[in-house]
Parts: sequence; C-alpha cells; structure tokens
Amino acid sequence: MIYHRSVLLDESIAALEIRSGGTYVDATYGGGGHARAILDKLQGGRLIAFDQDETALMNRMDDQRLIMVNNNFRFLRNFLKLHHATPVDGILADLGISSHQIDQPERGFSTRFDGILDMRMDQKKKLTAREIVNHYSEEKLTGILSEYGEIRNARKLASRIMEARKIKPVETTGALKEIANTCVEHGREFKYQAQIFQALRIEVNQEMDALREFLRQAAQALKPGGRLVVISYHSLEDKLVKNYFRSGNFEGIVEKDFYGNALIPLKVITRKAIVPTDAEIDANNRSRSAKLRVAEKI
Repeated sequence: MIYHRSVLLDESIAALEIRSGGTYVDATYGGGGHARAILDKLQGGRLIAFDQDETALMNRMDDQRLIMVNNNFRFLRNFLKLHHATPVDGILADLGISSHQIDQPERGFSTRFDGILDMRMDQKKKLTAREIVNHYSEEKLTGILSEYGEIRNARKLASRIMEARKIKPVETTGALKEIANTCVEHGREFKYQAQIFQALRIEVNQEMDALREFLRQAAQALKPGGRLVVISYHSLEDKLVKNYFRSGNFEGIVEKDFYGNALIPLKVITRKAIVPTDAEIDANNRSRSAKLRVAEKI
C-alpha cells in the first residue's frame, strides 16, 4: 500500500541521476512512493530510508535493498555511520506532510477535520499543539505565529487564544479555528487557519532546526558528484534550502578563502526551482506549493 501520492516524482528521480549499484537515502519515506521509484532504478545497491512516524513502518516494502530507520532525518550522520553507508551517491527529501497524516483527524494536522490538537509526527515526543496553545506565554505564542505562520496580526490572535483558554482549555482543531475566525476577514478563513496550523506544526516538530541539521549533514555525507534533492512547501523551508545550496550557510552569504575561492560544499544545479505542472496540480492539489531544488557535491 502506498498512501501518499508522491509530489514531483519523475522530476526528483531524474534529478538524483541514480547510479546502478549506488547507495541512496530517502530522508522522508512516508508512503514509499519516492523510495519505490529509486529502487526501480537501482541494480543492486541499497536505499536507506528515514521516517520518524511509526505508521510509515507499516508501509515498508519487502525489498532486501531497503534499510528503514524510524527516526528524524536530523540524525542522518549517526545512522549512516551505523550502517557503514558513507559516503552516499544521492539524498532525497520531500518535506511535505504525508497524505496519511493529514487524513487522520486524531493527528490534528488538518483544518478539514475536528480532532485533538496534536500535530506530532513522532508520537513518542511529548510536546503537542495542545500544549503550545494552552501553556505557552502570549509573547511566545505571538513569536511562533509571526515567524512560522507569517501571520501579520499574530499578537491579536495570541491575545484571543489567551482569553479563550482562561474560560476553558483549547483542545481541538475546531475550537482553535473558531478563535482564528474572529481575527480574520470573511473569505480569508481557510488560508489564515492553514498559516496557524503550519506555525504550530513547525514548533511541535522543531522542523526548521531539523532541516538545518539535515542540510549540513547531507552535504557532508555525499560523494563528490552526488546529488541532494529537496522538495519544500513553504517559503521558510525554501529559503533555507536555497541559501544553503548557494552558499553553504543559511544566511545566503558566500564566504571566501584568502585567495578569493568560494567556500561552498555544493554546486547549484537548479538556478530556478522546479514546480509541478498544471496536470500534476489538477491530479493532486496538495502539490501546488511544492518547489524542487537540486545541488551537487563539489
């Protein structure tokens, strides 16, 4: 069973330039769509796949070339070392949420369902969206909503959440949406709610810190000529990826040595991000915001 429709599948597999018998990493296994396509291209070799969500293990393919790691891709270096797999020929990361996660109301990822405010990708972690909404200070809530959700009236929203939780805990996605709708003009509710959910999900799963750690380790783990392929879904992720590919840091500023040589680990292959075709967006609306960037180890 593959429960996640893989975004930019053909484009990402082509970008990896898979070498027969090579070692590859799928940093975000999910429903296994990208992993299956990589294995179809490999003759021998092996694929090491990461996913912190235990439900992904139920979707594991029966293939002796596949090694599954039930952990966050921020631990890439450790597990590649454990499996004696460095350096690798290519790494793929699809930063989107699995359709399976979105479609489970009890996970609390989607604005479409009323469920408990959870949003943990790794169910073993303690921090949930419910904990954030009900226990973070107004100042901290404002910061998260502003930075991770890019919400302009974050302070107003945080204040409304504080008022509501004095009366009773805000425990469900539905309750949070009701509060949100008092802070946005009619007709913009869905986008506003999506921004809020994005902010909470990023905080719960520490997604930006994990992405930074992953990118640094991925660049180090690749063989010269190996490809790093990343699909992002919002501007915060894409900016980190774009800057790191271009400069080897997250500020996007290229540093040079004494002789004026650029100190960068990667060569950018995609000057402009690859985006889904109209046909793919029509077939899978969740792909509409995807951006694919490719870099190669120097």
